[in-house]
Amino acid sequence: MTKKEILDLILNERSNQDKKWGEQNHNVYKWLAILGEEVGEANKAALESKDSELINELIQISSVSVAMIESIYRNRK
Repeated sequence: MTKKEILDLILNERSNQDKKWGEQNHNVYKWLAILGEEVGEANKAALESKDSELINELIQISSVSVAMIESIYRNRK
């Protein structure tokens, strides 16, 4: 899989998140809690040797990271 294909998966997941949750503007600590939950799910998939689930979780981690960055820039004072 190419970098572009991976980035397309991440952007698609970001779009799905926006459709599901709308624009999210959490504080940094809430974002880190959300990110930590996704990392926990990735750890679980890795421990269970479920590669396809691990990849999906890594895409979600990346997407949440992008959402967090978007929120930080959007809410700068």
